[in-house]
Amino acid sequence: MLDLEMSPQPQHPTRNATQRTGAMLRRGPLRLLRRTWVKAWGGNLFSEAAEAAFWQVLSLPPLLLGLLGSLGYVAEWFGQDVIESVHDAIIEWSATAFSSSVVDDIIQPTVEDILRHGRGEILTVGFLLSLWAGSSAMSSFVDAITVAHDQYGVRNEVWQRIFALLLYMASLGLLVIGLPILALGPEVLPKLFPAAWRADIAFWVDAFYYPAIGVLIVLALASLYKLALPRKLPWHRGLPGAVLAMIVFLLSSIGLRLYISWITTTGYTYGALATPIAFLLFVFFIGLAIVIGAYFNAAIQEMWPARMTRRQRRRWRRLEMNRASAQPAPTAKPNPVPDPDPTTNPNGVPKSGVPSDDGDRPAPPAQPSAPRSRRRADAPDA
Repeated sequence: MLDLEMSPQPQHPTRNATQRTGAMLRRGPLRLLRRTWVKAWGGNLFSEAAEAAFWQVLSLPPLLLGLLGSLGYVAEWFGQDVIESVHDAIIEWSATAFSSSVVDDIIQPTVEDILRHGRGEILTVGFLLSLWAGSSAMSSFVDAITVAHDQYGVRNEVWQRIFALLLYMASLGLLVIGLPILALGPEVLPKLFPAAWRADIAFWVDAFYYPAIGVLIVLALASLYKLALPRKLPWHRGLPGAVLAMIVFLLSSIGLRLYISWITTTGYTYGALATPIAFLLFVFFIGLAIVIGAYFNAAIQEMWPARMTRRQRRRWRRLEMNRASAQPAPTAKPNPVPDPDPTTNPNGVPKSGVPSDDGDRPAPPAQPSAPRSRRRADAPDA
């Protein structure tokens, strides 16, 4: 009776499973964040973001010139009101970054000339410069994403640069279409519809304009995370990193705005430099957010690997075969020379323990003979 009272009661299996699941859920997010930070720090997170930011800044002026030149040729597609809205938005933004003399004497006449008439030489030269610098920025993002997933070097270096150029050209095409829509804004966009629909369109635009832009950016980032990898993951695997990148970008933008509004009150000299500093930090935070999202997706893939499809397995095997064929073959070692007679040593003496030809077993060693006496036993005494 005492043993029965002292014996431990068995625990309920459902309760144990619930406790293990709760502990796993509590440890899972912390482990995920820790692994993301370790991978990002080991992969030179800030260096990769700074490299991408540099190429973004370098590609921005020729890109804007090329986009303005293309809008001058397709002005009839969007209408004169759209071109006027783009012109006003550019001048208003330039007034916040440059002095009034620079805006009035240089920027405004140039923008008016390009938008009104279209300049083929600006379009050609601007796009060539933007393709070189912009593809370098896209190549930096592609390299950072492949490094985060430990797939750097799987794709050929020349093809990876060409692939980054193709991605940049596709993004340019989307930007040419989306720039007029972004320039219009929620105030001007309802005016493009008939008067009977404007009230309803204005309601929906005010409610979903900015959320729709955020969703489109998240979808574009998820597509970038998928397309950049040579060994592609399912498309939905890029959504967590894209959402995290959007959150990091929004938080950094809010912090940057608070910092600039505070630093401008410290003095006129530093306040004049606040705009270019803010622009550089803004571009750096864009690169930082995209790279952090890539490392976050890589950490999720390590902790919870995705199942490969049949097509992906075939492609992975083909890539591994290509990599194996590209590596030099190991040198073959010379074969040892066989012993012509395994029963004898090189000097002709029989090996010990090797059966002879007369029998299956080795001959027993000879018994030592008794020493001879100097006199025979049966010899008579003298």
